[in-house]
Amino acid sequence: MQHISKYFISIGLLFFVFQTNSQEEVKDSIAKNSIQRVDSIIYKEPYGLRIGVDISKPILHQFNNKYNGLEFVTDYRISKRLYVAAEFGFEEEKSNEDFTNSTASGNYARIGVNYNQFNNWLDMNNELFIGFRYGYARFKQTLHSYTPNVTDAQNGIYFPIEEVFIDETTEGLNAHWLELVIGVKVEVYHNLFLSLSGAYKIIVNTKDPEGFTSLFSPGFNRIFESNTGFGFNYSISYLIPLKKK
Repeated sequence: MQHISKYFISIGLLFFVFQTNSQEEVKDSIAKNSIQRVDSIIYKEPYGLRIGVDISKPILHQFNNKYNGLEFVTDYRISKRLYVAAEFGFEEEKSNEDFTNSTASGNYARIGVNYNQFNNWLDMNNELFIGFRYGYARFKQTLHSYTPNVTDAQNGIYFPIEEVFIDETTEGLNAHWLELVIGVKVEVYHNLFLSLSGAYKIIVNTKDPEGFTSLFSPGFNRIFESNTGFGFNYSISYLIPLKKK
């Protein structure tokens, strides 16, 4: 009888030890799985279409009645840092020079890419970008008046006081150019962005009126003698998230 009691006590101790070890293994397995699940959580960034408007142009119109314009902006994210971007709109500007008075007006579009060089923290979508654009404008130009130069043997070339008023409009003009763009884009609220950028522009080709050089092209701004120009954009836009990855 004493041997039987020892036998059952030994079996009970073995069962207790086995049960304890099993519970510890289960706890370790649960803990490891939990750590793996935590480690496997990856933040997915939003990809989608962002659309907006350049608010600097209506503001400029309020302070300069010789200018009027409206520009829409858009971009679409195609990879972690690369965006396809475009701007399109309408502009009109009166140019008063020393010897000419003209107005150019028409539509334009710019298309290209932006590359974000900013390393965002988790759940941030800000940008410090550099971009390139190809621009095209189709416009008309009205020469309101000009002061012609006159050549004679005594005075050489000079501009007389008389101003010639003609109001002659030439349609079907166009301009092609390239741009280098640098800017920042900040998410000020969920999916709402403010952007500030500047652009250096180079004219590739223009179709000018006969006997007169275009001084302004929609989308390009003032055309200098070097066929270069500068642009400025201050826009507000909203991201329509289409997917996350």
